[in-house]
Amino acid sequence: MEPGVISEELKTELLDVALEAAGRAGALLRDGRPADLAVASTKTSPIDVVTEMDIAAEKLITGILAERRPEDGLLGEEGSESAGTSGVRWVIDPLDGTVNYLYGLPTWGVSIAAEYRGETVAGVVAAPMRGETYHAVLGRGAWLGGVRLACRPAAPLDQALIGTGFAYVQSRRAHQADVAQRIIPLVRDVRRGGSAAIDLCDVAAGRLDGYWERGLNPWDLAAGELIAREAGAVTGGRPGEPASGELALAATPAVFASLRPLLEEAGAWHD
Repeated sequence: MEPGVISEELKTELLDVALEAAGRAGALLRDGRPADLAVASTKTSPIDVVTEMDIAAEKLITGILAERRPEDGLLGEEGSESAGTSGVRWVIDPLDGTVNYLYGLPTWGVSIAAEYRGETVAGVVAAPMRGETYHAVLGRGAWLGGVRLACRPAAPLDQALIGTGFAYVQSRRAHQADVAQRIIPLVRDVRRGGSAAIDLCDVAAGRLDGYWERGLNPWDLAAGELIAREAGAVTGGRPGEPASGELALAATPAVFASLRPLLEEAGAWHD
């Protein structure tokens, strides 16, 4: 095997570990949610919350990874971080959609991606309240259980259903609302689900024609971006750049080509 080239066997192993970890963490979150669930701490603002269950789920996931893949690196939303020595790094969001989870809304999930030397090669998003687990391996397509996913057929922008999200920092939210106000009249409608990982999977599954958001972290988009891309969606950020915290966009090819210039014109990557 050439340096920097990952074997198909390792891809399969990483997928299997991610499926196990996401499945167990999803079951913990679904079945272990206390009736009196409360905010344990906040992150970027008083409305950007962490619950005790976020922390418990990340602890469960990192424990599985330490047992199964002790040489790998980690980057987790709730603070887990290590360099590793294998060339593999796990990017973990133990509970994407925490506010939904706190309020008892069903749109939340567990997102786990495996990178090899900086490239995402496997990703899993478990959505327990939907009874769904999405996964993808680089070069092998995207799947919902045993069903191969494909993004929607081409549609003009004015017939496109688009997802988005908003930051928890007030100044950024105000600007994002201005951007959305400019986009809404140009599309079929806009949805705000509350979980970036699930929004990206909905693009993959043909439930959305596109999705954009600014301010995401690597753990928010790593698995979902691979799943969307392997389902045939185009993903990216600012022109010539990959999806990132500045801008993450995933859409059918036609919608992507129409939507990104509009986002640029609206100043979507400026606060």
